[in-house]
Amino acid sequence: MGRKILLADDDPDVVDVVSIILEDEGYEVVMARDGAEALEKIRSEGPDLVILDLLMPRVDGFAVFNTLREPAYERWSQLPVVVLTSVREEVSKRRYELESGKSMGYAAYLEKPVEPEELLETISSLLPKD
Repeated sequence: MGRKILLADDDPDVVDVVSIILEDEGYEVVMARDGAEALEKIRSEGPDLVILDLLMPRVDGFAVFNTLREPAYERWSQLPVVVLTSVREEVSKRRYELESGKSMGYAAYLEKPVEPEELLETISSLLPKD
């Protein structure tokens, strides 16, 4: 298998489609259904990149960004995060900045629905295959 990507999304259709696209390109895909599970898998699986939805149950993607800034997650502070969400980028940035006083610091921002080619180009620009 190739590089490991953590896909954090609560929509089973998105998970199925994105997983197939990534696996067909040789990436190993690890899945999380919410932000809490994503944080657990970041620690246990050590992915090379995270694809993160912002609107998820229990712990949302905004909280994942906050947690990744905590000292306990310092080891993963440079982990590239690709936001893949239905929330418009300007709205997400404004909400996060108002709530946290910080910028989100994502590597890329893609709005759903995304074309497979755009997703793969984004990932390969951040994570060249071995």
